[in-house]
Amino acid sequence: MQSALNFIKENDLIKPGERIGVGVSGGSDSIALVHFLNSVKEELDIEVIAIHIDHGIREESRDEANFVISKCKEMGVRAYKFKIDSPKIAKEKNISLETAAREGRYSIFNSLLKKDVVDKIALAHHLSDQAETILMHIFRGSGVSGARGMEAVRDKAFIRPLLNTAKEEILDYINFNSLDYVEDSSNIDNSYSRNFLRNIIMPKILSKWPGAIRAITNFGKTLKEDDDYINSQIYDDAIIYEEKEAKIPLSYFLYPAPIITRMIIKALKSIGVKVDFEKKHIDLIKELAFSSENGKKLSLPFEVVAIKDYDYLTLANRKKDIPDFKCEFKCGEFDVNGIGKLIVKRVKEFPIKENTIYLDYRKVPKSAFWRLRKEGDIFTKFGGGTKKLKSYMIDKKIPQRKRDIIPVLADENEIYAIAGVEISEKVKMTGEPTAFSIEFKV
Repeated sequence: MQSALNFIKENDLIKPGERIGVGVSGGSDSIALVHFLNSVKEELDIEVIAIHIDHGIREESRDEANFVISKCKEMGVRAYKFKIDSPKIAKEKNISLETAAREGRYSIFNSLLKKDVVDKIALAHHLSDQAETILMHIFRGSGVSGARGMEAVRDKAFIRPLLNTAKEEILDYINFNSLDYVEDSSNIDNSYSRNFLRNIIMPKILSKWPGAIRAITNFGKTLKEDDDYINSQIYDDAIIYEEKEAKIPLSYFLYPAPIITRMIIKALKSIGVKVDFEKKHIDLIKELAFSSENGKKLSLPFEVVAIKDYDYLTLANRKKDIPDFKCEFKCGEFDVNGIGKLIVKRVKEFPIKENTIYLDYRKVPKSAFWRLRKEGDIFTKFGGGTKKLKSYMIDKKIPQRKRDIIPVLADENEIYAIAGVEISEKVKMTGEPTAFSIEFKV
């Protein structure tokens, strides 16, 4: 398969000395890929390792796993096999069986990469797969980022050496080398979207336009070039990237539509969303930025929430239930549900420090303790005046999603301190105070 070898070299997919894990299902494509990479391992100076994953969907999957291990042994390729319960994952997460299998599969791949068992994972997607992927993305309403198709390299770890190789060339390679493979019985189940496209739609397209596969993939390449150029023109220095959160200034939504769309996609990727969003979801995010009132939320696919926060449009992972938090009012360091750290110290000096407040601990009731906010909490502002805690946090422009994770020092519904934010008038330092510094690090 000279096209595959050329593709590897042209795109610098593999570097000398790397251990390449190959996802091997036992089908013709993956068997051809593992055999091919093993045949050129000396030329590329690599080690090839086969990875087989039983998705727990079909009865014959155990036999297929044994087949893969046996064939890899014949080739002299070290092989690992794993099993996941895709139906269980699908039920627990309320997702499709296809999505559950993919999530389970990539979980294993990422684990092997993290543990340095392999340096990269080679996947057997070929030219026809690329054409099908482009069409599927278009049919479901994807924008340019989806219609450009699969990348030769993803996340610097997943490579597709056969992406420019035709299915016919793969089958010729299989026949020339007399390689055995197994047919996945689920491949004829047209209830799966890709099978419906592959088995029903594509044959009709090819009967009318025999060169359609190459034409579709060339279209994807053209889109990729255009998309890469537009992405290079994006100015996004003011976007605030945090773990699982991206804050886009509302002023950025005045840019031309193609720029806005790509900024949103980049922000989504930064919070871990690797799957392409549909155009309708991008449009909903734009609408939220342009016309919705402050604090409005929008629930999106892939566990994403969009929130209009004052001068920003924030994209974040869907908020999870936060466990109850409670601890004594004393000196020490306290973990706040794995979200942050509360640090309380006795001090004699009071420098201005971010996320730190100071109070006279003698004025705090002995029955007070740290917890998270509740309905009905009230707060006496520093300088006087009582407000509902919720209203005070809104006045301080604390984003809605963060109001539930900041510890408050409370005695019943009376709040004496909001960690890292402000103290109550009732515990302010006077005379020669005996003070605590209270810092909250997220």
